[in-house]
Amino acid sequence: MTTKTFSLGGDLTINRLGFGAMRLAMSTFGGPLRAPESGIAVLRRAVELGVDHIDTAGFYGGGEVRANELIRTALAPYRDGLVIATKVGPMMAPDGVPSLQATPDQLRGLVEADLRALGLDRLDLVYLRVGGLSGAGGESIAERFAVLAGLRDEGLIRHLGVSNVDAAQLAEARAIAPVAAVQNQHAGDSGLLGQCEEAGIAFVPFFPLGGGTGPVDRGTSDPMDAERLRRVAARLDATTAQVSIAALLATSPSMLAIPGTGSLDHLEENMAAGALDLGEDDLAALRG
Repeated sequence: MTTKTFSLGGDLTINRLGFGAMRLAMSTFGGPLRAPESGIAVLRRAVELGVDHIDTAGFYGGGEVRANELIRTALAPYRDGLVIATKVGPMMAPDGVPSLQATPDQLRGLVEADLRALGLDRLDLVYLRVGGLSGAGGESIAERFAVLAGLRDEGLIRHLGVSNVDAAQLAEARAIAPVAAVQNQHAGDSGLLGQCEEAGIAFVPFFPLGGGTGPVDRGTSDPMDAERLRRVAARLDATTAQVSIAALLATSPSMLAIPGTGSLDHLEENMAAGALDLGEDDLAALRG
């Protein structure tokens, strides 16, 4: 990595290795709930380890165990410099999966709900997450993004982002208001990543470990070969997860990583990846 920090929106300096809150309340959507005490402990330890960027959403969790409430319980009053990003757009279907999409008229209510749950007067970063469970593209996001831009003008949001978008949708959003971050499934879209680099926009994969199969190589949508990951990890006396995170961060200075976990042990492992610097030989070996 050329630098371990990123200037989000040009005015919020954060560590490029942050924390994703999706697994705090449950390991998968619709799965069993975790004990709230474990999520609170993970959050407090994450901040102790240097996390200053937490990615969350109002639809993370279920019943009485929800990520936003855990964040507020664990960390409020929030320390200076802690950036909390959230996502709005997805709505829960009857099966407990956030596969439905909010209408423009519903977005204000979702933002206000996040403000209440987190105990904040203004959200640092709000992504418009589009597309349900489908891939990026295929629909206009202008009307919905304009609603969030209006809430930004009101002072309820500091910076705006878009999630699960293609290049056309990103351009559509940027024509309405500045975009500080893009959160997509993986880092394989080199064209979109290049646009983010040029514009000073953060690129934040929401499956930073490739959904369990390792990071993707830039320019492809395929995960890096597991055996190559194991060989590099063994040489560095690291875990494959640590090498995956370090390789992701080495992809681009605009790349942020937000590995999530509900386990203290996994948290310690993930955060240690921030000190793992991969050399050119290591990166070449990972690319094969």
